[in-house]
Amino acid sequence: MSISRRNLLIGAALAASPSIHAQEGKPSLMPLMEQRQSFRSGGRAIAVETFQEGGSAPRPAVLMLHGADGLGGHGQYREGARSVARAGYQVHLVHYLDRTGERRASFSTLFQNFQPWMETVHDALAWASGHDGADPKRIGIVGISLGAALGLAVSSAEPRIRALVNYFGPLPQGAIAKDARLPPTLVLHGGMDPIVPVSNAYAIEALLRQQNVPHEVKIYPEQAHGFRGEAERDATRRSLAFLQRHLGSGQADGSTALPMNG
Repeated sequence: MSISRRNLLIGAALAASPSIHAQEGKPSLMPLMEQRQSFRSGGRAIAVETFQEGGSAPRPAVLMLHGADGLGGHGQYREGARSVARAGYQVHLVHYLDRTGERRASFSTLFQNFQPWMETVHDALAWASGHDGADPKRIGIVGISLGAALGLAVSSAEPRIRALVNYFGPLPQGAIAKDARLPPTLVLHGGMDPIVPVSNAYAIEALLRQQNVPHEVKIYPEQAHGFRGEAERDATRRSLAFLQRHLGSGQADGSTALPMNG
């Protein structure tokens, strides 16, 4: 499946975004369990960090796909994963860049590596579906920037994905089959995004309308590539409420911000 270089690279300015600080939320009544594991993809070991509260009852699983800046030294993705886990989900933060041996996505190899990363996310989905405590019938994706583009591409070919949250991701048009049907999707984007222009959000919205897919689109006019302040808190509330509607479980009070930065 070919991928449009223009539509993929439109979101490929790979400088690190300004840091966003997680806000203190309400203390959880259950201890949060964190575990580092791995699965195989393309002959390589792919690290995955799993976050969930204690308890044995099956719960929805959420794959969290980071942005092009990777996970080295960036705590905001882990804080975001913890926030989603505290809302009642089993969250898997996937180190998909391990497939290509990178710590950060490189602009020069972004186009050629997109397909292997897609394959790795497919493999992550299969792995998460069989994970202890996960309900394989209730799986979602939260993708940030490049991770959101991967989420769109994979979700278009994976009926197991029941909900997709897209944080300021580009539309990888060539990676979405013409006859594919996306899952219910929430699109969150900054109107002043200099890295992934807001036109991507409108293009995704048009595709979702064309497919008659349940969706929500929220544009924050004054925000750039990453949200701050009330926009960050509002995006959190919307994300958790959306996951709850389509996957079940969770508390959608938005008391802890998801510090999503691509």
